[in-house]
Amino acid sequence: MKAFREMSKEELASQKEQLAAVYKEYQGKNLKLNMARGKPSPEQLDLTLPMLDVLNSKSDFMVEEGDVRNYGVLTGIHEAKVLMGDMMDAPADNVIMYGSASLTLMYDTVSRSYSHGVMGSTPWCKLDKVKFLCPVPGYDRHFAITEYFGIEMINIPMHDDGPDMDLVEKYVNNDEAVKGIWCVPQYSNPSGQSYSDEVVKRFANLKPAAKDFRIYWDNAYCVHHLNPEKPAHLLEILSECEKAGNPDMVYKFGSTAKVTFPGAGISAIATSKANIEDIKKQMNNQLISHDKINQLRHVRFFKDGAGLRAHMAKHAAILRPRFEAVDEILTRELDGLGIGTWTKPAGGYFVSFDAMEGCAKAIVARCKDAGVVMTGAGATYPYGKDPKDSNIRIAPSFPSLEELKLAAEIFCVCVKLVSAEKLLEA
Repeated sequence: MKAFREMSKEELASQKEQLAAVYKEYQGKNLKLNMARGKPSPEQLDLTLPMLDVLNSKSDFMVEEGDVRNYGVLTGIHEAKVLMGDMMDAPADNVIMYGSASLTLMYDTVSRSYSHGVMGSTPWCKLDKVKFLCPVPGYDRHFAITEYFGIEMINIPMHDDGPDMDLVEKYVNNDEAVKGIWCVPQYSNPSGQSYSDEVVKRFANLKPAAKDFRIYWDNAYCVHHLNPEKPAHLLEILSECEKAGNPDMVYKFGSTAKVTFPGAGISAIATSKANIEDIKKQMNNQLISHDKINQLRHVRFFKDGAGLRAHMAKHAAILRPRFEAVDEILTRELDGLGIGTWTKPAGGYFVSFDAMEGCAKAIVARCKDAGVVMTGAGATYPYGKDPKDSNIRIAPSFPSLEELKLAAEIFCVCVKLVSAEKLLEA
């Protein structure tokens, strides 16, 4: 089939009529398919069920710091710091353990900065203006946190090797109101690329106008390789910042949310010793300890980093066919039509799709009316406003493989139908 833009009005109208008939058939099936969020599938959750058996009433609950059943050990047990440090590529001494989700940790980090400042700096709530840089398309829940605190968000375009660093340097090095940047450096959400060595080094060598500027380095997918034998390379940011004379500039976040159980994982922050002391001032007033029993459960289940990586290879075996199916169907149905492009990630949880400008909301609405729930159009941009109304995040993980194939086929019909309508209006 020739590209849609090369078709005559008559050819487009004929295409639209045929597509509308196919779409109506799908509508009549009363389907309930969901590609809205990056949730692990039931098969993935089943992988972790044996972890529930590693501790019971007869278990040994003693660790280096004492009995995990009792109070104490504010920053987490050493064994868990070692495990998470291995996963996050950071020394255990630079790790603080947190609760079940890194999102809570990121929220707390922004909240603490807002109410009490960063290492003695003026609390953000007392400043006239606070700004955050937001690589786009990006993670909607990052943007939701900064929007909740009334922080102005600035779009930074993503390139194949990471954010537009010329723009990042311009804002960070010259505007004291810029206090942070959200980053998903490996298998970015949703576009799937990993930051190049040059980009990481440019981050490490920033010269912030604000002494309380921090990089919010959410390495959520650091072990989520679709091909574990060929993991994407990512230069380690903490050591690079130390080399550059900026040891305190990074908060590095990680969790086992998509490794074990999303609602019952463990999370951690890796950062400098000075930042750790600053964070502990809040923690001392907030809690006595996070769930050390769950920390121990994870340690006993994985034993070490090698055990964790072996577990992730099982995840990859489940996820890889799903991503391959999505790419195969998008290629078969849309390649060469000039109405959409998409990423082919080597890891993570998403495929980023760019439709013709002005079509994303209509495509997502069409999908919903045919029984396929997608992430809302615009969600991958701050304030939910995609300036081109083009980007759509596809989440292949949760549906069964057969459901996913059907959902992808319906998605393609919706892309073609909306594109034909758009071109006929021109």
